Amino acid sequence: MLGRERVEIKTPEQIQKMRAAGLLTSAALESVRAALRPGITPKELDAIGAEVIRAGGGTSNFLGYHGYPATLCISVNEVVVHGIPGDTPLVAGDVVSIDGGAVVDGWHGDSAFTAIVGEPDDAGDAELVEITRQALWAGIAALDARGRVGDVGAAVEDAVDGRLGIVDGYTGHGIGTAMHMAPDVLNYRVREKGPKVRPGMVLAIEPMCTRGGIETDVLPDDWTVVTSDGTRAAHWEHTVAVLDEGLWVLTAPDGGASELAAFGVQVPSA
Repeated sequence: MLGRERVEIKTPEQIQKMRAAGLLTSAALESVRAALRPGITPKELDAIGAEVIRAGGGTSNFLGYHGYPATLCISVNEVVVHGIPGDTPLVAGDVVSIDGGAVVDGWHGDSAFTAIVGEPDDAGDAELVEITRQALWAGIAALDARGRVGDVGAAVEDAVDGRLGIVDGYTGHGIGTAMHMAPDVLNYRVREKGPKVRPGMVLAIEPMCTRGGIETDVLPDDWTVVTSDGTRAAHWEHTVAVLDEGLWVLTAPDGGASELAAFGVQVPSA
């Protein structure tokens, strides 16, 4: 453990085990991405992701978490996060965020992506998705400097560059033997920069952005988080390990190599 926040530090062997959870998480989300089309329901997408996790020998870390009723969070349009999969069919142009995770041998993975159903018909929606994705990778790359955890939020804010709202009150987090652990990983610059980044840390980096304001409301189901102004939102996430040799994105099949190359960050072979 590290510091007052009791940050869980993993051994290289434990991080290897987390890679299995990360790859299964990635496979589940990619199966959902492949099935995303007009007419399919979020509940049907949830079943697809659940089957991949089950077939891969894992369990969902979302299902039953504080009573959550599904394997995935599927958040449509103005829903930022924690959308409960329902029976309303998706339509072309919907902005859909898929968030999920798997547990393998007691170790957790967590990842999310946002996509537009069918062909994008709104340039602003396409920009929302892409800027948020770029901000994710900028935040991940910031870990390579081995500064403070708060450097992630600064990098995310710089990448967004005022073009979108960065949702207030929801953060990334440590991950390992539990899905949500210390430290919190904010998505914007703050004075208190948090613990020092060191090998053995594993963090879930997850920027959430909107086309409008940063305020949100929680619906009466006590899960669904929506933008207060009704504007659309995007959410991207990866689980990232800090190694002696560099960074390893555990929920990316290539370890993050292709995306991090643009930041001059090399991913060690593993």
